[in-house]
Amino acid sequence: MKLVTSVAAAALLFGLAACDNDDADAPDNGGDAAEQTENGDAAAEGAEPGEDPEQPEMPEPDLEDVPDVVAEVNGEDISGEEYSTAYEQQFMQMAMQAQMSGQSVDEEVLQEQILDSLIGVELLSQDAEDSGYAASEDEVDEELEALAERNDLETVEEILDLAEEQGISEEELREEVSQEVMINQLIESKDVEEPSEDEIEEAYEQQVAQQEAMQEMEGEDGEETEVPSLEDLRPQIEEELSTQKENEAILAHIDDLREDADVEVHI
Repeated sequence: MKLVTSVAAAALLFGLAACDNDDADAPDNGGDAAEQTENGDAAAEGAEPGEDPEQPEMPEPDLEDVPDVVAEVNGEDISGEEYSTAYEQQFMQMAMQAQMSGQSVDEEVLQEQILDSLIGVELLSQDAEDSGYAASEDEVDEELEALAERNDLETVEEILDLAEEQGISEEELREEVSQEVMINQLIESKDVEEPSEDEIEEAYEQQVAQQEAMQEMEGEDGEETEVPSLEDLRPQIEEELSTQKENEAILAHIDDLREDADVEVHI
């Protein structure tokens, strides 16, 4: 089990959100993978006894040439170890999705996403500190409890034990959680506009259209479900749109910070 903090998760979110618009231009490399899955030859070769020969082997991330320092942000290092951990976590998630979709993981794009996201988090951390935000011991303790819950653990002691098993000292973990608290304080200080009624109605119409399209694809054999009303879905839609707007504001702030930052990339 890998210990995952919200800072790591946020870093991945920033990078992936920034590349959403590029997905349509990405090359479709799924043909070979789909063909291998269909004929089973690639998966069967070298399969261990008892394994499903039609289940393709999980690919491994390429981390051989990662330097000790992957980037410097205003003189602060982003270590190769931090990069490798974030990259491996996201790679494994995408590899599992790729097995279902038949598409391969574009490692070159993923490498850029991970590096950009870690640089973004470092810029936010520096900005939070420069802006005078600080994390109290009580706030760090509260976040450690939330971290334990996010990792399906019952106590903070279990989180500390898990971190130690992965070579992370209590001091290092508390420092990372403190960084997370300060970044959250910075984010909460940003003015983000509320979703407009037009945006809410447009999002609702999109959901209705998607549901109707799915029912049409399923045909007569599919179970027809009633489309919820706008008022029923309003809380969910407002929350989704608010999160989207907050992410866009964070990304825009990172872009502004990066324009004035001294960033050196070594990978």
